[in-house]
Amino acid sequence: QVQLVESGGGLVQPGGSLRLSCAASGFNFSRFTMRWYRQAPGKEREFVADMLLIRGRRTYADSVKGRFTISRDNEKNILYLDMNNLKVEDTAVYYCKANYGSLNYWGQGTQVTVSS
Repeated sequence: QVQLVESGGGLVQPGGSLRLSCAASGFNFSRFTMRWYRQAPGKEREFVADMLLIRGRRTYADSVKGRFTISRDNEKNILYLDMNNLKVEDTAVYYCKANYGSLNYWGQGTQVTVSS
């Protein structure tokens, strides 16, 4: 059974940091491209970051570039998102997604709220 379970969300003040995790099981994690998305209230889900298998190339949305870092541990089957200098506009539910060809798996999401 395929599972992606996000964790690490919470309430943080502007300028703070959080580390999100996405624990994967039920599929060959090391062969999948992994991505983070987020969805703020009343908005569409948007791309945040991904990490390709080829040379581990990372891509970030302009809004998070320089503040967020995506990484993965293929031994532990975990995807990470380190978020620094958080802003109020980063408030959203964060989702991880696994992709291999036509296969797409989503997690259930973890809430991140940035507020003073």
